[in-house]
Amino acid sequence: MAGLNTYFLAGHSRLPQGMAAQNVFESLTITVEIDKKYGVIIEASCTLATEHGRHYVQQILKGHCLQDGIEDIVEIFKNDYRGKAANALIAAIKDLYNQYISHENSLPI
Repeated sequence: MAGLNTYFLAGHSRLPQGMAAQNVFESLTITVEIDKKYGVIIEASCTLATEHGRHYVQQILKGHCLQDGIEDIVEIFKNDYRGKAANALIAAIKDLYNQYISHENSLPI
């Protein structure tokens, strides 16, 4: 059986007090499936409490090329996401990106 042309990463952060999701999870997790060759996010999900919030984050992340960095994603979360989880989302995407960089640097040349 041939392997997939994608791999899976997760980024984590702490949720702020007083959020609905904080009653269920103590941390926020963003997961992505990434194309191995191009670093493009094929699919994304997160542990926000509402389906609408999860879908919003998915729309922001899906199709983004991690080879281009995450500055534009961070700016979207800073400027356009008005929920209490904005800083947690930024921290989780930074954690995920650091794992992506570590993975890419560990690959043989």
